[in-house]
Amino acid sequence: MAPLTRAARGVFAIAPTPFDEEGAVDFDSLHRLVDFYESAGVTGITLLGQMGEAPKLSHDEATKIVCRVLRRTRLPVIVGVSAPGYAAMRALTADVMSAGAAGVMVAPPNTLRTDDQIVGYYEGAAAVLGDSVPLVVQDYPLSFSVVMSASVIARIARAVPSCVMLKHEDWPGLEKISALRHLETEGEMPRISILCGNGGLFLDFETERGADGAMTGYCFPEMLVDVVGHAAAGCFEESHDIFDAHLPLLRYEQQPGVGLAVRKYVMKRRGLLASDAQRTPRSLLSSRARSEIDCLLARLARRDGRAIPVE
Repeated sequence: MAPLTRAARGVFAIAPTPFDEEGAVDFDSLHRLVDFYESAGVTGITLLGQMGEAPKLSHDEATKIVCRVLRRTRLPVIVGVSAPGYAAMRALTADVMSAGAAGVMVAPPNTLRTDDQIVGYYEGAAAVLGDSVPLVVQDYPLSFSVVMSASVIARIARAVPSCVMLKHEDWPGLEKISALRHLETEGEMPRISILCGNGGLFLDFETERGADGAMTGYCFPEMLVDVVGHAAAGCFEESHDIFDAHLPLLRYEQQPGVGLAVRKYVMKRRGLLASDAQRTPRSLLSSRARSEIDCLLARLARRDGRAIPVE
């Protein structure tokens, strides 16, 4: 599998980790999910992200999941390897890269306080993981409490040649995308790929600001593919139309704490997951919440036939 580069574009779907009702990894559902992502037209798959419940997995489970996916697909696979220390990060990186992963994603620990500390952390990570390992910087201050300005990201891109991509999840973050592209134009930083998260909640305008696509896990990745494809073709009205149709469900899925429960419930209704189970600690949907999601699916199906559940 070719390594990730700074020219990467498109949609990298963040896959949830399927579990059965007893909490074991459900590899049959994982295979079905990978096949579905391919049919949906995504560019690649990201495993072991926050919505992949990575902290709830053992090292052996994480490695087995990545290897299973790599054997199932020819799509490039990015693996989240964030860990409290470099040693665990290095061990998982070595395993997944030797198995054929295209790159790894690293989030900053919440102990970083200054710009110099942030830049130094990624310089250290690159040195430990190896210069040949493509690195994705995850910028998600709402979750990690680490604020990276555009100038800090530019410093990382200059100092760490293996940094090829920014997973942009700042909120509000549209001005940051514009600032980064301006710094590139002025020659103050090399070009890096920018893929956006936050469930795709701002994807329609993020692509117009210069983002290269999405790296997120909305329960209808087909919509993300449509938005990115339309924007790349300059068809912005079509991009906004399909985005607007999905916005009510997209908004509901972005609720803090229950977002993964919503996503897994919809994916179960779509026939992709045998169970919407999560490992503990977890948030559960009430019967009222499930009925609200069903209502949103029914309304969406009037505008997008792909929302008709298979159950």
